[in-house]
Amino acid sequence: MSSLRIICILFGILSIVTFRAGPSLSRDSDSIPKYSVPPPPFSEGIFPCSECHADMETDPTRRELEEHTEIVEMFDHASDQRWCLDCHNPDDRDKLRLVSGKLISFEESYLLCGQCHGTIFRDWKAGVHGKRTGEWNGKKTYRLCVHCHNPHKPKFKPLTPLPPPVKPQDYQNLKLNNDEIPRNPIGKIQ
Repeated sequence: MSSLRIICILFGILSIVTFRAGPSLSRDSDSIPKYSVPPPPFSEGIFPCSECHADMETDPTRRELEEHTEIVEMFDHASDQRWCLDCHNPDDRDKLRLVSGKLISFEESYLLCGQCHGTIFRDWKAGVHGKRTGEWNGKKTYRLCVHCHNPHKPKFKPLTPLPPPVKPQDYQNLKLNNDEIPRNPIGKIQ
């Protein structure tokens, strides 16, 4: 292969890597990409956690909690291996904690989810899993995992399928009055 061809290929690769659209790299020492995300959908009256937890002494012992009963009752996220303080920081309840011990904001919760769900995190970053909006070659806003999944019970509930659509030819030769014409089974479409 000629040296000119090799130089052109290397320049092309460098251009793709340098000028690609996507998240910016943070200036932290670990260079974790930063994604533009909307605020997480907190339950009303729960955040900031420090409003209740500021004066409480932390008990790191795994146990059945007396508070947050609605979370305790429905918790189903590797419940045999996980509990609250695996993700929530015991010393600053307004932060989440990665396995490395690094504290992150709730807006960076995708990093926490990505520690265990690596292939889904990869797909989320690429725009294959989850929702993102914005320009195809410019700034994008990514929805957090918690915009679709409950972090304490992430598996979706089963959905009942709707009936198939009615084909126009099935009603072509019938004489139907307005009340007999089938309507959209999910209501008005806006």
